[in-house]
Amino acid sequence: MPNPRTIPIYQIDAFTSERFKGNPAAVCPLEEWLPDATLQAIAAENNLSETAFFVPGGEGDYELRWFTPAIEVDLCGHATLAAAHCLFTQLGHKGKGVTFGSHSGLLTITQEGEEYMLDFPADNIETVVAPRVLKEALQVEPVEVLMGRDDFLVVLESEADVAKLSPDFRLLKEVRCRGVITTAPGSTTDFVSRCFYPNVGVDEDPVTGSAHTTMTPYWAERLSKQELSARQLSERGGSLRCTMLGERVALSGKAVTYMRGEIFL
Repeated sequence: MPNPRTIPIYQIDAFTSERFKGNPAAVCPLEEWLPDATLQAIAAENNLSETAFFVPGGEGDYELRWFTPAIEVDLCGHATLAAAHCLFTQLGHKGKGVTFGSHSGLLTITQEGEEYMLDFPADNIETVVAPRVLKEALQVEPVEVLMGRDDFLVVLESEADVAKLSPDFRLLKEVRCRGVITTAPGSTTDFVSRCFYPNVGVDEDPVTGSAHTTMTPYWAERLSKQELSARQLSERGGSLRCTMLGERVALSGKAVTYMRGEIFL
């Protein structure tokens, strides 16, 4: 009986320095792209909010793609951080930086001591009228609601309001968007958040890098600050430093390797 084909897999906890905290992402280095159906099947089998796949070359040092258990997405912060951490700590990548070509353009990740800095495009947001089903799903009256490229940004009064949210995910699936970001001023950080993505198979994401490309422009303007501290209030929790760089956002955080193994195809 022939031996099955194998590919490596790593699981990285991103935006944290502690295992079992932050946001876990699977990372699969590939020599060449597998069929999309296989990539999606692997992500579904992993059942993490994102699985990152990359191959050498292309627009950057590597071409990078991200899959939830249900769909491919155009941008994922924590899985990008996880991919960079995997390259630097497990695969011997040399130098202080790595570039990924992606559906969201060229992404640069730089080592800064124990942290990694991700250079991402800033989201464009505008104030909108909140759909009734959105308020019903969150069971809260927002201070303000904005819309970015893919997600609603729901601003609440306080950190406590964000922490006590208990969304109706059945109703939240009726909201026509990729996901819903909730945010408020923080008690010990500039802002806090929780992020919900039931329409892509993730009810609550533990720490969402891409959401901070939406929140950072909002809070930078509201607080008149270019560098901000952020905390995502999921059960696992995670911390980021966010900096406005014109039309881009720098997100800084740590990562730790949890697991490495092989996938049998």
